[in-house]
Amino acid sequence: MNSEIKMSVSSMTRTKDSKAVYVLFEDAGKSAEIALPECRIVSNKGFDDEEISQLLDYVKNEQDSIYDLAKQINPMKAFMGDKL
Repeated sequence: MNSEIKMSVSSMTRTKDSKAVYVLFEDAGKSAEIALPECRIVSNKGFDDEEISQLLDYVKNEQDSIYDLAKQINPMKAFMGDKL
């Protein structure tokens, strides 16, 4: 896996009775999306099984930090730029 992998975190969303966060990893044309809190692979395009295992381990180990990042995201501010 490339050391330049990019990670994007969604804002906190609601699904049925619980809160969810989506984490997107991108690396040289490959992408994978993981849903928290269940650490479920939503999509995978190009990452092999070992790489997915590493991404899942990372998300599990950094779950608290990822939630902290998601809580800081204001979707309307991101959509409107710095105008809010």
